[in-house]
Amino acid sequence: MSDFSDSFSLEAPAKVNLWLKVLGRRADGFHEVETRMVPLALCDRLTLRVAPELGHGQIGFACDDASVPGDESNLVLKAVRALEQAAGVGSFPGMRLFLEKRVPHGAGLGGGSSDAAAALRLVQACFAPDLEQAVLTEAAAAVGSDVPFFLSGLAGDAGGRGERVVPVPEFKARPEVLLVKLPFGIATPWAYGRWRAAAEVPGLPYGWQETRWGRLGNDLERPVFEKYQVLGHLKAALLQTAGVEAALMSGSGSTVFALLGEGAEMAAVEAVAREEVGAEVLLLRTRLAPERCGVLPGGPA
Repeated sequence: MSDFSDSFSLEAPAKVNLWLKVLGRRADGFHEVETRMVPLALCDRLTLRVAPELGHGQIGFACDDASVPGDESNLVLKAVRALEQAAGVGSFPGMRLFLEKRVPHGAGLGGGSSDAAAALRLVQACFAPDLEQAVLTEAAAAVGSDVPFFLSGLAGDAGGRGERVVPVPEFKARPEVLLVKLPFGIATPWAYGRWRAAAEVPGLPYGWQETRWGRLGNDLERPVFEKYQVLGHLKAALLQTAGVEAALMSGSGSTVFALLGEGAEMAAVEAVAREEVGAEVLLLRTRLAPERCGVLPGGPA
């Protein structure tokens, strides 16, 4: 870790989708959506150190999670390459990047996209402080549909394939959230590909929920619950639990989250989740954090 003594770090928050409407397939093969995404207090952390010992365009990458790919298929490295192209600089000076991974994979929580956005902001701060925001946004959209959302660190409403984002700074709610991640991932392209043909499973809850945070719902629950009915039963159990004001699948899954009211007993909600889906489930306590971002001095602890 001593290589990162002179460095900049950025928290890369997870997100949940409070609502997600799928409007139809576009000519480019993506789907048109309307969604509200809100950052969480749960974060990865990305650290960048300028590395003069590396030549221009060279990136040293490491992660504390061995399952994260370390080659150019990683979204962090893709983001740096996309920014080089969007900025027309050819390549940036050599750098070393270290990722501390806390957001689970394949969970519908946007961890990889958030890491990519953190890479864009760190590279801008270190090497191109005068770069216009539009260039960052162009690079973000080239990496993935959710990446532009994470550039602001605010709650935001997204359209198009998700890349057109309007920040919602007035959204400041910070309720406690329980994330329940099943021990498998769900590929986003698969979920969207099954959206039109999938049928609702009788007895599972799909209806939109009227809450103090807006009207919550997720059109991707239909295809996902059809194949992974355990997620639908989990959502139903959470909705029937005292103190839970809303429960929903985030993105394309496989995380179901519960928004808790004041005075709710988190341990009791966790017990319901474990009883419904078993001991292998990953439970993460966090909260909505609609203003969660900042470049920080210093390397990883």
